[in-house]
Amino acid sequence: MTQERDRCTHTPVFDRRRFLQSATLAGVAGISVAALRAQQHRGEKGRAGSGRTATTFELDEITIQALQQGMKAGKFTAHSIAEEYLTRIGKIDKQGPAINSVIEINPDALSIAEALDKERKAEGPRGPMHGIPVLIKDNIGTHDRMMTTAGSLALEGSVPPRDSFVARRLREAGAVILGKTNLSEWANIRSEHSTSGWSGRGGLTRNPYALDRNPCGSSSGTGAGISANLAAIGVGTETDGSIVCPSSANGLVGIKPTLGLVSRAGIIPIAHSQDTAGPMARTVTDAAILLGALAGVDPEDGFTAESRGKSAADYTRFLDAAGLKGARIGVARKSFGFSDAVDKLVNSAIEAMKHAGAEIVDPADVETGEKLGASEFLVLLYELKADMSAYRAALGPGAPVHSLKEIIEFNEKNRVREMPYFGQDTFIKAEAKGPLTTKEYLDALEKNHRLARTEGIDALMDKLHLDAIVAPTGGPAWITDLVNGDHDSGGSSSLAAVAGYPNITVPAGFVFGLPVGISFFGRAYSESTLIRLAYAFEQATKHRRPPRFLATADISI
Repeated sequence: MTQERDRCTHTPVFDRRRFLQSATLAGVAGISVAALRAQQHRGEKGRAGSGRTATTFELDEITIQALQQGMKAGKFTAHSIAEEYLTRIGKIDKQGPAINSVIEINPDALSIAEALDKERKAEGPRGPMHGIPVLIKDNIGTHDRMMTTAGSLALEGSVPPRDSFVARRLREAGAVILGKTNLSEWANIRSEHSTSGWSGRGGLTRNPYALDRNPCGSSSGTGAGISANLAAIGVGTETDGSIVCPSSANGLVGIKPTLGLVSRAGIIPIAHSQDTAGPMARTVTDAAILLGALAGVDPEDGFTAESRGKSAADYTRFLDAAGLKGARIGVARKSFGFSDAVDKLVNSAIEAMKHAGAEIVDPADVETGEKLGASEFLVLLYELKADMSAYRAALGPGAPVHSLKEIIEFNEKNRVREMPYFGQDTFIKAEAKGPLTTKEYLDALEKNHRLARTEGIDALMDKLHLDAIVAPTGGPAWITDLVNGDHDSGGSSSLAAVAGYPNITVPAGFVFGLPVGISFFGRAYSESTLIRLAYAFEQATKHRRPPRFLATADISI
């Protein structure tokens, strides 16, 4: 039920970059271009640490395990941790570098944390997520005092009648939902000329590594916010690239799970054949802990029935520093070539895998992947219309809008606020489509699954006896351009996205101080294998480093 189209994709048929912020701590929502220019003119020239000393705080880069140890020892409480992160958001997200990644703060976060502290004292912790602050994307429904809007003014004030499955699982695990993150409006599906990280309600999110650069994808706020240490962990959503691309561009680990491993119920949709929520974190371990909390069968999402017996309550048991030894890993060489610097980085990553004992099969390309562009887009158009209307109906008669048609009409009436930079051409194309019984749709969906699954990833992995396939997740973050829209260079998310198969990105290094990730993807429900490989690579290389909030990329590196 949700997600977006990202800039981390390749297609010979159409530009995938096309696919894919209201209360805050200080009541500040958007970040204007004028403000960015003013900040740059004040002399933040982008050398090391124009705000680094001021932005370092006690919880910098802290892990879930360290937070739990601190709470057990009495050094921290869930309340003190949440309070520190909220202060951090006020100083870094709404002032200072002004990343603008958080669209709304949960007004009940501190009271929830206090209740969890009392519970810990009386009964002990529920598990590894007890008292851990998490930021979730603003298309993930919560029945509380926060809105769920997908960044659109058309849904301002909208509160779903119940929690989404994801929100419910987080609360059951004892997590503190600290707030919601900005996103590319409507998960980047409104227009083929969009600017990632911008929404009518939230304004523009910026990349914390270089503030004039883009955070990528529709889960842009989660990517920027977690990288900037505004919470311990975050949840994003993906249709094609919008977990892995912002994770890559913001130096994070991102897990796009198998379709149906995590329920989409209560998440504002794009396309049910590709949508999924997933973890975004600073380490593989934290991402694995979060995935265990999110996974599960949900009667409200029929796709999750397939995950019965195939998911794990604890994915940390697959963490193995020696996990690359003996693994056969294929290299999707056709996903390279869009950047010499990225090629060099990922080739070095492959050498590191060899050194750790992996057997590399190079090349290992899914030839059918080049035939998916047009059919994928067609399926998304049909499902967008149907799924959006179904979601609006579930909101009840009090919903601000009730269909894709009404959303289009709202945007036209509010063009100055909603469409100052780009329009809604994709929405209009989707509205023109017929029902999901249309032969054109059914043929395209069958083609997608056959070429991406049976004749694609599955066939290649069978033929070459592979444990996983690797490819560059995407390039370094591009300069945000509200005039022309996004202009990314390339990436590899589409195969796994169209197949509905898992994809994990891990930091692979830096290009001029900008993070770049490497993706591990494979068969359906192979999260355990991919987590083992990704963790071993992470431990062997340890490329993650926190952002410095530079005004622009340091090309002297």
